[in-house]
Order: sequence, then structure tokens, then C-alpha cells
Amino acid sequence: MATDTTTSEDIDYSLEEQVGFMLRIASQRHAAIFQSNIVGKLTPTQFSTLIRLAEVGRASQNHLGRLAAMDVATIKGVVDRLRAKGLIQSTPDLVDKRRSIITLSEKGAAFVNDLKQAGLHITEKTLAPLSAKEQTTFLKLLRKMS
Repeated sequence: MATDTTTSEDIDYSLEEQVGFMLRIASQRHAAIFQSNIVGKLTPTQFSTLIRLAEVGRASQNHLGRLAAMDVATIKGVVDRLRAKGLIQSTPDLVDKRRSIITLSEKGAAFVNDLKQAGLHITEKTLAPLSAKEQTTFLKLLRKMS
């Protein structure tokens, strides 16, 4: 820990060796790969929402947000934009009229297979600098941190 007499030159600190810096650089690389390979001009949050919805079939907006790791305000905006693109639809919950049930539209359901193929390609390109063993280790460690 630094003391009052320690100067910045006395602290052994290299930005390139810091986990946050390295994660940001890796995230930026992945984001560039995502943007150059995703179809339909979707954001990563829109992509995740569509994939999760395809997995579960139907969900309340709030639950869908939790499944896709988004807060209430974020999932609302994502749902609004996906609805505007014609990829999802919402209907009132028959039991609780305050809730909306979100499902894929016909267009969205047809689009999901393309998204899955793109997602696999994006992951492959993102992990390409690593050997197969390193990829396995890296993904295991990311799961542990998540």
C-alpha cells in the first residue's frame, strides 16, 4: 500500500499487466469481430435477448432481462427496438395484466438460426489466437469469474 512519502515512480505498476485493461482490450477485439460478422445490425444485447428467447420460448419482459443479464431499463429498450424491427412480439399476460409476455415473431424465429451460426463464427474468431487447450481453460476461467 502506498504511504504519504511514496511517489508514483516508486509503485511498480504497468497498465498493460492489469486485468481490467486486458479485459477491455479483449472486449474491444470481440466487439469489432461481432460487429463485422453479425447480420441484421443487432447490438450484443439484442443478440443475447433473441437467443435467450429462442431458448425459453416465451418470458415476461422482466424475466427475459434477468435471463439475458440486463437490468429492467435496459431490457425495456432492447425489447422496444426488437419489436420495432419485427423480431419479437408481446402480448398481455392472461394471469397478470401488468406483465407482458415476449415471444419471437415469425420473422425473429426464422432469423435465430442465422444468429446462432454467426455467434459460433464470432466465438471461433474471438478465440482464434488461443490453442484448443487454452480456449478450454480460458472459457472455464471466464465461467468461474462470471
